Amino acid sequence: MLIRPLSAALGAAALFIVAPRPRTERHGTVLVERFFAPSLGVTKHYLVYLPPSYTSEPTQRFPVAYYLHGHSGSEADWVSLAGIDVVADSLIAAGMPEMILVMPDGDDGWYTNWVRPRTYQECAGGAGSDRAASTFCVKTPRYDDYIAGDVVRHIDSTYRTMADRRHRGIAGLSMGGYGAVMLAVGHPDLFAAGVSHSGVLSPLYRGRHPFAAPVQYLSSIDSVQAAWGGMWASVALAFGNTIASWEARDPAHRIRTLTTAGDTIPALFVDVGTEDGLVDQSRAFHAELTSMGIAHAYAEWPGQHNWKYWHAHVGESLRWLAERLGR
Repeated sequence: MLIRPLSAALGAAALFIVAPRPRTERHGTVLVERFFAPSLGVTKHYLVYLPPSYTSEPTQRFPVAYYLHGHSGSEADWVSLAGIDVVADSLIAAGMPEMILVMPDGDDGWYTNWVRPRTYQECAGGAGSDRAASTFCVKTPRYDDYIAGDVVRHIDSTYRTMADRRHRGIAGLSMGGYGAVMLAVGHPDLFAAGVSHSGVLSPLYRGRHPFAAPVQYLSSIDSVQAAWGGMWASVALAFGNTIASWEARDPAHRIRTLTTAGDTIPALFVDVGTEDGLVDQSRAFHAELTSMGIAHAYAEWPGQHNWKYWHAHVGESLRWLAERLGR
């Protein structure tokens, strides 16, 4: 299998380095906001980055890129741990098209509509108080509907967005990388592009290491439970306890369905660290896309499953998304 550096895939340098911010550089604004999310039945917070021209050009509209956090993370992570606002400011100063960035709170919900929802009372009275074991309590855990419906509608009605598919993309890391790709291919009429940094892109991957084609998948729910270990209790609520429900939430399976039906496939960008424990999942997803003849950007760089890696490479996804959404 050939794994190309992103410099070959994108025609750009493989490592983005943020230069010190000049004193005269214009910069965007980060706001912390909240709204009621009908799909969850509760009020949720989000961060929004408004680019430099948002205030200086009051009639201008902007593309939107959604950035999803990982498991046990929060909506503040992309700003506080990756400096996504500083990276965006530097790229915009260098000529990148401006975008609104939205970072919603996704709990530990896997950005999918849960197969086995529990009541708000069950959550509040039990394991819901332990975030490592479960998500924060919501009344109806429909996280796919929440992001693709509630959040997108709220952002388009609140900010000066270019409210169409062509100017809307979604990205994420780890659990959020899974969510971004799955939401993009699950709603190809809504998102033009999806990005995964270090994502859980092959949740049924058999675990063979190092990866070698063809992709092999777990075939029994007992083997899936064993593979997921300590995370099974929380992920099973979202994904269910049948192979069929897991396959329905598998990105490659979803893309194969779209391809068979002749539907549009959003542009896809995948990267992962070579020392990341999830590297084989990204390689498996890359191999599946390649076997289906689906063009996509793929890269591996040195690094682990941590914020050092994501901070170093968030500029790559910003630039890639801006190139496609800013046209």
